[in-house]
Amino acid sequence: MKTMTDEEADALDEYYTKNPPRVDPRKNGGFAKKSFKLVAIDNLCADYLMTKALSDHKTPDQIVNEMLRERIAAAM
Repeated sequence: MKTMTDEEADALDEYYTKNPPRVDPRKNGGFAKKSFKLVAIDNLCADYLMTKALSDHKTPDQIVNEMLRERIAAAM
């Protein structure tokens, strides 16, 4: 990775200070469209989830999504 000189860093800092990026929340990628919900679980469930995620080499989110999709498919 190429490193910047102090002069280049100062020039970029000055440019973005005078010209901040514009964010349009109506376009894809805007912060207004992205949200998440925080869900509390007990210690037993958290331990199981972490153990399963580590053993399957997946994230806890992936494990929860798989489990929920299985339940949804079974209910249909």
